[in-house]
Amino acid sequence: MTVFRLGLCLLLGLPLAAAISEEQRSLIEKATGASGSYNAAEDVYRVAFPRTDAKVTVEGRAMHPFLGLTSWAAFTPHGATELMVMGDLVLFEDEVNPAMSAALDNGLEVTALHNHFFFDSPRVMFMHIGGTGTAERLGTAVGRAMERVREIRKANPQPARAFPGPVVPETNSITASVIDGILGVKGDVNTGMYKVAIGRKAAMHGKTIGNQMGVNTWAAFAGTDDVAFVDGDFAMLESEVQAVLKALRKAGINIVAIHNHMTHEQPRYVFLHYWGKGRAADLARGLRSALDTQGI
Repeated sequence: MTVFRLGLCLLLGLPLAAAISEEQRSLIEKATGASGSYNAAEDVYRVAFPRTDAKVTVEGRAMHPFLGLTSWAAFTPHGATELMVMGDLVLFEDEVNPAMSAALDNGLEVTALHNHFFFDSPRVMFMHIGGTGTAERLGTAVGRAMERVREIRKANPQPARAFPGPVVPETNSITASVIDGILGVKGDVNTGMYKVAIGRKAAMHGKTIGNQMGVNTWAAFAGTDDVAFVDGDFAMLESEVQAVLKALRKAGINIVAIHNHMTHEQPRYVFLHYWGKGRAADLARGLRSALDTQGI
C-alpha cells in the first residue's frame, strides 16, 4: 500500500484493505491465460485481451486495439478473502451470446451490452461483466468467456452476418391464440404478425408513468408458426436482470442490447433487447420463462 493511500485511509477513517496477493495474481493469470498489471494506488490487478484476430475498420480506416478494441477484466479486494471483478469484453455479433452464456454459467453478471462505434466493419459490441468471489473462480469465469470467443473465431475466422437457423418466411401467419395462451396476455394482430406489450410502473419527475410512456416489456412475432422470429424488449428492475438473462439464454433467445432508457426514474429500470428464431410457440415459452422470474 502506498504512503499516500495509507495517509488517505487514516485521514478519512477508511479500512485498510489488503493488497491483492501474489498468489491471487498468479491464479488470475493462470485462469484467464493473460498476463496482468498491478496498480498499487487503487489496489487493482488488470488483465487485457487485445483483439488482433480480426481486422476492424471504422469509416474504412483500420482500428488498432489501442484505440478501444481490447477486452479487459480488473480485480480488486472484496472482503477479507474474496475479490470483485469488473470488465468489458470486445465482441463480434456472433460471439456475444455464446460469451454471455459462458459468463453467466460460470457465475459472472452481465450488466450492459452496447456499441461504441458507428460505421464499424465488422460490427463490434461491448459486453460489461461483474461479480464477486475467489480469484480462481472469477479468473476461471473470465477465462471461459474468452475461450469461447477464441473457439468461435478458430472455427470461422470471419464474423457471421446472420443468426444461425432457417430463413424466416416473408409471409406472416402467426396463430395469435397460441401466443396469447402461453403468455397469458391478449396481443394485437397485423397482417399475420403478432405483438403484445406488458406495462410496468415507475415515477419520474413527480409523475407516475407506465405502458404508454414506454415502461413496458413487449414482444413482436413474424413469420409462420413453424419458422418465426421474435424481437422485443424486457423492462427489468436491477434485481431482475440476471435471472431474465439466464432464462432467455437457456431458451436460446439472443440478447442484442442491455441499457437504460431513462434517468431519474424510481425504481430504476434496465432494458434488454432480444431476438429469437424458431417455432413461435417455443419462442413464446422462452419469453414466458423469463417473465416468470419477474413474477409477471
